[in-house]
Amino acid sequence: MPRQLGDLEDAVMTRVWQWNRPVTVREVLEDLQQERSIAYTTVMTVMDNLHQKGWVRREVDGRAYRYTAVSTRAAYSAALMNEAWSQSDNPAAALVAFFGMMSAEQREALQDAVRMVSPNLAETAPGPTAETIPGSPAEPTAGADGDDVPTDDATPESGR
Repeated sequence: MPRQLGDLEDAVMTRVWQWNRPVTVREVLEDLQQERSIAYTTVMTVMDNLHQKGWVRREVDGRAYRYTAVSTRAAYSAALMNEAWSQSDNPAAALVAFFGMMSAEQREALQDAVRMVSPNLAETAPGPTAETIPGSPAEPTAGADGDDVPTDDATPESGR
């Protein structure tokens, strides 16, 4: 699992992700120098460290390397969330707390994401749906058998 990037590593990776092309130490250095004073060797060391950690790959280009991101920032963020969640002694409680910290926009983005993967979730295993995400307008209640069953569906004719 990935560990969180340091501030300078994050600043370098942000450029690699944004530019979405092979970059040199010199290009990253020149961009970083617009914000702070930093040495070429410092940026070179950071990029080498990112290569050693597996976040970038590099190819020789003349006397320099060109660095390319191995994964997207979204994949990196997802891996960090998964790592934090898997280390919890109570994953369900951790998710509830996480959902409670979300803004309305973040909850909406989560609901959109769940809708996008819902067909895949149904094929593999039971999981959350847009209707079961905290803060969602339509939160079903659990039926006696443990299934999520809206209360208005529990009629004598349905056998439940």
